[in-house]
Amino acid sequence: MLEINKLRENVSGAIELLKTRNKDFTSEVNSVIAADDKRKSIQVELDATLAESNGLSKQIGDLFKSGKASEAQELKAKTAVLKEKSHALKEEMHSMEKQIKEILYLIPNVPNLTVPAGKDDSDNAKIDEEGTMPDLHAEALPHWEIADKYGLIDFELGVKITGAGFPVYRGKGAKLQRALINFFIDEASDAGYEEVIPPHLVNEASGIGTGQLPDKEGQMYHTEVDNLYLIPTGEVPITNIYRDVIIKESEFSHKLCGYTPCFRREAGSYGKEVRGLNRLHQFDKVEIVRVEHPDNSYAVLDEMVEHIKGLLRKLELPFRTLRLCGGDLGFTAALTFDLEVYSAAQKRWLEVSSVSNFETYQANRLKLRFKNSEGKSQLAHTLNGSALALPRILAALLENNQDEKGIRIPEALVKYTRFDYITE
Repeated sequence: MLEINKLRENVSGAIELLKTRNKDFTSEVNSVIAADDKRKSIQVELDATLAESNGLSKQIGDLFKSGKASEAQELKAKTAVLKEKSHALKEEMHSMEKQIKEILYLIPNVPNLTVPAGKDDSDNAKIDEEGTMPDLHAEALPHWEIADKYGLIDFELGVKITGAGFPVYRGKGAKLQRALINFFIDEASDAGYEEVIPPHLVNEASGIGTGQLPDKEGQMYHTEVDNLYLIPTGEVPITNIYRDVIIKESEFSHKLCGYTPCFRREAGSYGKEVRGLNRLHQFDKVEIVRVEHPDNSYAVLDEMVEHIKGLLRKLELPFRTLRLCGGDLGFTAALTFDLEVYSAAQKRWLEVSSVSNFETYQANRLKLRFKNSEGKSQLAHTLNGSALALPRILAALLENNQDEKGIRIPEALVKYTRFDYITE
């Protein structure tokens, strides 16, 4: 959530930048400022009441020592009234702090100045494009038909076992899936990321910490008896490793990576664009997470994007990089780059990674701080990226590498798959 003190520094500027998201948050911003004004006035009154009560308590002690018990009793009656007043003010203070937090939860992150205006993904700005577009043979198939032809993925069996959006990977399809996971993890480890294996369910505090709650309840699977949530992305448990943590400034950078399955309800998703592996309720992903000094986070964002480009180059996939416009920017992000690969059989671009800088938005929720050079506590910056999400990568690999004989495996994966071709 936004830092209210920083919001106060430039209220009008924040409101204008938030309009980049195609919504006017003037009312919410003004409401939270007004609530904070009220909180401050309560704090002033509370401090004065406590000071008066403390002063009277000292006088009462002196009066008793001087043998002036009756006068001391009169002051004790006054302190009793002051204690009741201070208790009421503390309750009012708690209520105002809760109200402020609830309003702040409704306000998304302020977009970075470089975020372009736009309503939806059609307005995202293309940064670059790289790679050779494949020239497929006349009988080329989309990945769901390839998967069926070669016995790689059984979508119908997944429907039988669970429901739509829960495929079963089989044979060389399962081996290719596992090969991609190991490849991504090894590449992240070589880049200095520490591998972690986090839980796949999280509590409510973790969902609030990274911003999935209270914003995305409808997209998350919820186990009501235990009040736990299946993770929509590895970002949630991995970033929450740092919840309520104060780190040393000398310890930057913090670099973690992890493989997890991800679970998303994807309510309302239907049609040809979600066919096959294009959109699933359960999918695999390797996530990279960074905790950085605020002065360095945007250089790190560029570094993370380059890491993901390197993966796509090694997989020999054509890709492009987009800077998300305000209308397509995630609720918690200040700036996001999407990377998309070209699906030759479907003749369209598929998003395979989002890399975001959240600045202090998540850290404020997480209470993730560091001691700066002056010894003062300061919020860190958090970043994360998919490196990579597997379903659409797998779809593009199957489609782009098909020929009359079968499916060619990119050289970078052969040592993991232990085969270089998929044939009937």
